[in-house]
Amino acid sequence: MSEATDADTERWLDLEVKLAYQERLIQELDQLVRDFAARLDKAERELEQIKQAMPPPVPLGAINEPPPHY
Repeated sequence: MSEATDADTERWLDLEVKLAYQERLIQELDQLVRDFAARLDKAERELEQIKQAMPPPVPLGAINEPPPHY
């Protein structure tokens, strides 16, 4: 077998560095997605609480019915 040349060693080092950056980026993006998911869950719960706290809508008259001032 032939020994690894300096160029081969440099290529491997470059690949290892790129892999390390990609792994870190993936971890950061994963945490970002998890944070947004938690915020979305909280917002949905708050929206549901707001909906439940609101009084029921008042039914309106028929669409074709003239306004009461006629």
